[in-house]
Amino acid sequence: MATSQNDTTINEEEGIKPVSANMDFSEAQQVICSVIPPLNPTFHKGQAGRVAIIGGSTEFTGATYFAAMTSLRTGCDLSYVICSSDSAPIIKSYSPELIVFPILDQTNALDEIVKSHLPKFHSIVIGPGLGRNERTFSTVGSLISTLKDRETPVVLDADILFFISKCPEIVRGYTKAILTPNVVEFDRLYSSVFRTESQPIGDDPKTAVEELARTLGHITILRKGSQDIISNGHHTFVGDEIGSPRRCGGQGDILAGSIGTFSHWSHNAFRDHSTISSPIYQRYSPTIIAALAGSMLTKRCARLAFTKFGRSTLTTDLIGEIKHSFESLFPID
Repeated sequence: MATSQNDTTINEEEGIKPVSANMDFSEAQQVICSVIPPLNPTFHKGQAGRVAIIGGSTEFTGATYFAAMTSLRTGCDLSYVICSSDSAPIIKSYSPELIVFPILDQTNALDEIVKSHLPKFHSIVIGPGLGRNERTFSTVGSLISTLKDRETPVVLDADILFFISKCPEIVRGYTKAILTPNVVEFDRLYSSVFRTESQPIGDDPKTAVEELARTLGHITILRKGSQDIISNGHHTFVGDEIGSPRRCGGQGDILAGSIGTFSHWSHNAFRDHSTISSPIYQRYSPTIIAALAGSMLTKRCARLAFTKFGRSTLTTDLIGEIKHSFESLFPID
């Protein structure tokens, strides 16, 4: 799926093939497969992941649903939604699988989230369907600071990236965070951080992503595009999984939701050092692995859905392809 921009010497006795500067697809899969938990009958509910999606303004309930359902279909056990009170009945009506808390617009929302709900979550996705209400931004901005202090894995997408472009210091050094901007969102954030009106995209977007990730304290950035670019400022990967020419709204929510699940899995695997004994992991942080996996899965889903529906492809069609895409990319079961 990806081409690495850094070379590493790998000990073949570790059981992983040598990796050159041009990493092939199967080796990327091998790294990702190593962090995916097996389907074990001794596991209890929630052990494979409790992922929360924070978003869901009245206008954009679909985005929150897409992210939450994708986290479930990718393989987490429980998917929570924290949203506004008026959007909660709508999101609940989409699926009985989701656990919905209608508290985001309450005056005590921050305390309620931190004290009553945060301890349950393994990873959090902030942004899908969030909207740009200033009070919501204030609540979520304070929450991000709390998550950073607690070193909670987080995915930051969509409208929250607009907020971060106004105050990028809030994520500086947050190495367990993954930002998933599209081209416009990346340009806005880059211009804010470097205080320039110049367009960073140009002929070398890879360098721009590396520079921004490094300047923000080696945070992981996935810049979405025909080729996703993923970097933490130390190591950079350029995706070559082919997606779909159909650009229906909501595909970024699929990406964010899947990364939410993979983020828990990768961080959990890194806590078990026996899982990551090979030197190959010197250049794969948990956030890089999660971003790579989400990128690969989303692109594959989009391509498979497009072969069936063509111009009529919708984001719900991508969700229907998660099972087959996951099994073909990450055959661990």
